[in-house]
Amino acid sequence: MRVLKNLSKDKLAVISILVIVVIIIVGIFAPIFAPHDPNKVNMPLRYAGFSWEYLLGNDHLGRCILSRLIYGIRPSVLWVLVVLLISVLIGAILGFLAGYFRGTVDAFIMRACDIMLSFPGYVMALAIVGILGMGLENILIAFILIKWAWFARIIRTSVMQYAELDYVKFSKASGTNHIKIIYKHIVPVTFSDIAVISSSAIGSMILQISGFSFLGLGIQAPNAEWGMMLNEAREVMFTRPELMLAPGLAIFIVVSAFNFLSDALQVALDPKLANSKNMHQENLPLSKIKLQEKEVAN
Repeated sequence: MRVLKNLSKDKLAVISILVIVVIIIVGIFAPIFAPHDPNKVNMPLRYAGFSWEYLLGNDHLGRCILSRLIYGIRPSVLWVLVVLLISVLIGAILGFLAGYFRGTVDAFIMRACDIMLSFPGYVMALAIVGILGMGLENILIAFILIKWAWFARIIRTSVMQYAELDYVKFSKASGTNHIKIIYKHIVPVTFSDIAVISSSAIGSMILQISGFSFLGLGIQAPNAEWGMMLNEAREVMFTRPELMLAPGLAIFIVVSAFNFLSDALQVALDPKLANSKNMHQENLPLSKIKLQEKEVAN
């Protein structure tokens, strides 16, 4: 409740949440919101401009850009959220095991993470796609294989911080089951850290998915995806720049909303950051006054 109260005070966070919720709802119920079949070819309407029937015009095959934009939410956002959930779940399980039990378990899991993180993310993804083949599902599998190690390492650091607290040590000494200690004492205090890192990672994952689709490695035609729509419009980017505007603006809005929400969530979950932010805003006019006094004295 405290987190929701803090978030409600941040107008930018509220707007970001509304944008994200609307995008998710529209993506889930795409057949209801899309005015036309996104894959229907209509060559007489090739590169047609804006109209009441086609609000965003038509692409090089006469397909409805608005419908393709709506259906593109599914691979560009919804499937990324699913991949994020799976990656965080795997990383959380391994991170909790490594941070709580330490010793051999920690060493084994961290060495596996070191191996996975020693390769650049894009290079690793390209290698996996090269082995499994092109397609959205293979890109998503590559993301899961890459991201879990990053989440495991960060969550492990957070767990180690709380596993040494007195009440956790007391629970261990009293003979409480390890699973119960993790579930009851450590999961609640680390949830805020997991929420912050998850919300901060979603924006970059959306950009990466769109980037791979733009290169032709992600979702394949005729399915709609924002990165693919940018790729299809690049041949006429100077004569018909509005074709790149819609998917580009959609990516920008969604990624910005997730980034703004991540920043607001971090402040809402950490009272110290909220207090320091307020103090900075309160002291800002005083600092300007002191600077002006110093300039006058000089």
